[in-house]
Amino acid sequence: MAVNFEEDIIKQRQEFHMTVFCQCFSPCGKYLVAANNFGKIAVFSLVSALSPDVIEDNRRPILSFEGSKGAIYTLLSTSKFLICGGEGEIRAWNWSDIYKKTPKVAWSLSNSSSVRFDEPETNCLLYNEKDNTLFSGCGDNNVYMWDLESGTCKGTLSGHTDYIHCLTSRNNGQEVISGSEDGSVRIWDSRRTSEAMHVVEPYKHEECCRPNQGKWIGCLAVDSSDDWLVCGGGPSLTSWHMRSLSPTITFPTPDVCHNHVMFYEDMIISGGSTPFIYHWNINGDLKSQIPCTPSCVYNIAINTHNENYKVLGACGSSYKVDIFTNFGYRAFSLVFS
Repeated sequence: MAVNFEEDIIKQRQEFHMTVFCQCFSPCGKYLVAANNFGKIAVFSLVSALSPDVIEDNRRPILSFEGSKGAIYTLLSTSKFLICGGEGEIRAWNWSDIYKKTPKVAWSLSNSSSVRFDEPETNCLLYNEKDNTLFSGCGDNNVYMWDLESGTCKGTLSGHTDYIHCLTSRNNGQEVISGSEDGSVRIWDSRRTSEAMHVVEPYKHEECCRPNQGKWIGCLAVDSSDDWLVCGGGPSLTSWHMRSLSPTITFPTPDVCHNHVMFYEDMIISGGSTPFIYHWNINGDLKSQIPCTPSCVYNIAINTHNENYKVLGACGSSYKVDIFTNFGYRAFSLVFS
């Protein structure tokens, strides 16, 4: 009895201090996977969670396992693997094993070297399917390029002076774009490891600088035409024209530091240091401001793999992952336990 009481207390403390930094959807679109600051990965069944006969347990994990000894900051889903990055090495699991509820590490990648005993944390991951390359943005200010065929690092993109927060790509993966704590957005030719082709520093532009919020860049997104970049963090969330590399539209959220942004159809969706999901018109007008459970939002994801289970998930400083079925309001929450 005393043991059960102690376990309940520990569970409650973990829930109180839990942050879910990242999420992704399985290739079949039937599962949502989330990871937290305790290094745990949880798999949720969308089939069960969206069932008309749903019960409370249907919105709890059908599988959970240790993904890292420390916090997990980023998850990535490919057609074959679930990949996670955070404190420690990058790890991957076969989706086929996860479906069978027998997850085992398929492979791992390590940034440690003989001249550096500590391993830098991985804050973001980006995958180029065309050449089977994985990019990892890390706490040592570098972006690493991994050949997943051989499992070796084939190059390093160096130039940032502080740790990397976010990565995206354009031109079919030929260009990689990184955002950093140093306040810069750097555009790289992914086929080379030379200096960045272009450097943008939003905090130096009057339209978007916010000295009281800092200069860090926390999120990046490029539209399907590759003509527009949206980024934010310390500086205001701002749209940039990629050809002129000039700011065009500032999104009016003076008290919000954005951690995530994405283009979706004819709008932009963002979230950050407030308990809201923001929907924007491309011209910068706010369409809607939707309440959510986390007081700080770290990740927003839309399930595009399966129309039957097309939902938006939002996670952050809470043990709950909010699910939006029509994107206009929170339908329910998945419970990370």
